[in-house]
Amino acid sequence: MNIVRILLFLATCFDWDLQQFDVKNVFLHGDLEEEVYMELPLGFENKFGPNKVCKLRKALYGLKQSPRVWFDRFTEAMLRMGYR
Repeated sequence: MNIVRILLFLATCFDWDLQQFDVKNVFLHGDLEEEVYMELPLGFENKFGPNKVCKLRKALYGLKQSPRVWFDRFTEAMLRMGYR
């Protein structure tokens, strides 16, 4: 927490522009590049029949790829804003 305070102090002293990112649902917005499948959630088996799976297009919480996919998207956004 002290680092955040120091950064805010420096930003006010040097008149730096600050930007805030809301990352509340961070892992739910990453687009998957590889094919990932999951079993159907409970209650859907009867509707679609047995032995069916879902192909994911977006990352989910608990998916091993979620942190990497999110960081890739975050990096792209930072580079578009001019950060290096």
